[in-house]
Amino acid sequence: MTRAERELAEGALFTDQYQLSMAQLYFREGLHERRAKFDYTFRSYPDYGRHQAGYCVFAGLADLLDWMTTTRFTATDLDRLRSQRNSVDRPVFGDDFLGWLEAHGRFDTVDLAAVPEGRVVHPYAPIATAEGPLAIAQILETSLLNHLNYPTLVATKASRVAEAARGGAVLEFGMRRGPGTGANAGARAALVGGARFTSNVGTSHVVGVPPKGTHAHSMVQLFMAIGGGELEAFRAYARTYPDDCILLVDTIDTLDSGIPNAITVFRELAAAGHQPRGIRLDSGDLAHLAVRAARMLDDAGFTETTIVVSSSLDELAIWQILSQIEDEAPRYGVDPDVLTRRLTYGVGTRLITSQGHSFLDGVYKLVAVGADGGWVPAIKVSESREKVPIPGDKRVWRVADHRGSATADVVGSGDQAIAPGTALRLHHPYRESVSRVLAAEDVADVEELVVPALTAGEVLADRSLEAARAWRNLDLERLDPGVRRLVNPHTYHVSLTDEVKLLQDELVEAALRSAT
Repeated sequence: MTRAERELAEGALFTDQYQLSMAQLYFREGLHERRAKFDYTFRSYPDYGRHQAGYCVFAGLADLLDWMTTTRFTATDLDRLRSQRNSVDRPVFGDDFLGWLEAHGRFDTVDLAAVPEGRVVHPYAPIATAEGPLAIAQILETSLLNHLNYPTLVATKASRVAEAARGGAVLEFGMRRGPGTGANAGARAALVGGARFTSNVGTSHVVGVPPKGTHAHSMVQLFMAIGGGELEAFRAYARTYPDDCILLVDTIDTLDSGIPNAITVFRELAAAGHQPRGIRLDSGDLAHLAVRAARMLDDAGFTETTIVVSSSLDELAIWQILSQIEDEAPRYGVDPDVLTRRLTYGVGTRLITSQGHSFLDGVYKLVAVGADGGWVPAIKVSESREKVPIPGDKRVWRVADHRGSATADVVGSGDQAIAPGTALRLHHPYRESVSRVLAAEDVADVEELVVPALTAGEVLADRSLEAARAWRNLDLERLDPGVRRLVNPHTYHVSLTDEVKLLQDELVEAALRSAT
């Protein structure tokens, strides 16, 4: 793909055909500039089969805002649309509609309110709301979903991996198996979600985090092939990187060759005034090898060196490694807590692909249309009640109890306010007749979640990685441990106020009556 072709594919035409078809219909009907409001939500947490998520970490907002503020329909875009023909060889898009797109086809005319990037989010509650001219807000749908769904999926996985690591550093290095250039978005999302570093050089420099990496087996293989052997390969690496020397020790035999040769090189580095950094284990029984490696390194006097473990890791694999270390380390005279703090985890394929759950079911639904300075709520009726959107102009609050723990995300009407110390009657977002009451003492703190991110073309959201990481850390501290656990987590409550629930029910009933 040439640069020009890439710009064409990733610019304003980064959308689905049906979005443009609807936009032209709105134009024909004189509705294209009518204000409309769309909500972005998702319907379920990732379920990886043997383990499940009890929360998600929102990511992708910064890239979406960059796209919205820099993208508009270009002459090339319009020429390509003009060239499209229908089944009877007539233009699909009229010159009048294309002329409107030429004058008004930009996405910073849509105001976006959103939960700040890095925050913990839950199903059904709006995460982002787009408000703008109907035709442009409709065309935005595909790009918005593409920019937000996959990064949120990866950030969630990264958060669970970081939680399982119990404070150990996580290095993301899945670029080779990521979805094309989407691996860049995945790397940034992993950093939002809890990875400390990524091996992705370009993304690292964009976000201001130093890229990290060691070396591959091929380097050792090369020296073996030319007669130098593993020890000479390690020495060559140490000569080139004496102050950042981490050696991959499992090309031949980890315990009988790799670690002893690494220790030899480490002694040579120390004698020359350098501090060896560590070793990497990429195959075999990683828990057992980590324990044995720690014993050998300690006996050689290298008690501060890092032990990097990699190879098909995810949150459950890391949990299993640490559980085994707790049992096995004392047999070799190794303190399991010290070893746990010493470990770094290289996580690749299973993170960048979100193995076990490869998509987030995020949706973008019309919820209100502007009329007479206000909003007319819109509804979609489905046989599956969980697919019925929450209609109208809304606000979303996070309610915390007296301990500071988040207890519910509450969706209320746009003109509603919730104050601390107010008792609330709340309803399940789709299960009929399921409700509960939060007593006044259980509403100790109330925080509005969805806040302006892009208004009148001005970006108001903090797009920095540091801000996103801070939100993720703060929200996890406030989240109940049962919701955070790796397997069978507790359900976090997302609820509707009386006003919103009543509106949803009335609109569904009216829609069903109109169909009979």
